[in-house]
Amino acid sequence: MAAVDAELDEEQEEATETPARRRLAGKVLVLYVALPLLVLIGAGVGLYMSGIFGGSAEDKPAVEVVADPVFYDLPDFLVNLAGPPPAHYLKMRVTLQVVDAEAVKRVEIEMPRVLDGFQTFLRDLRPEDLEGSQGMLSLKEELLRRLTLATQQPLVTDILFREIIVQ
Repeated sequence: MAAVDAELDEEQEEATETPARRRLAGKVLVLYVALPLLVLIGAGVGLYMSGIFGGSAEDKPAVEVVADPVFYDLPDFLVNLAGPPPAHYLKMRVTLQVVDAEAVKRVEIEMPRVLDGFQTFLRDLRPEDLEGSQGMLSLKEELLRRLTLATQQPLVTDILFREIIVQ
């Protein structure tokens, strides 16, 4: 029994000894030290580059003053569409967004060309050409192209449809 007691005492002594302290592993060092350090450096650089932190007022770009948009309403269009019978009609109300008030005068001067370009294009359309958002987008692009051709300079920045009815 003495031998058994001696073995038990040795096991208890081994269990009560504190294990030697380990050095930090490479993964732990990267996870808890290097990664937060990189995040803080990146945030500092981002704040500095955005002008919030550091930099002077001379480095910041000047604020551009944007003029209010200028709109011009075109007369209503009512055209018959191409295709087999029964006849289909297109009623359309359009507003132009022009670059400035001087451009409105230029568009008014060129209005006969603009209307002619629109009418000839719209009469060649079929009802299928106006279906879906892709049809509306291609219609807008073609009308904008014809406007630029009629005015011989890009005076119109956008075409806005107020009403489109296909019957």
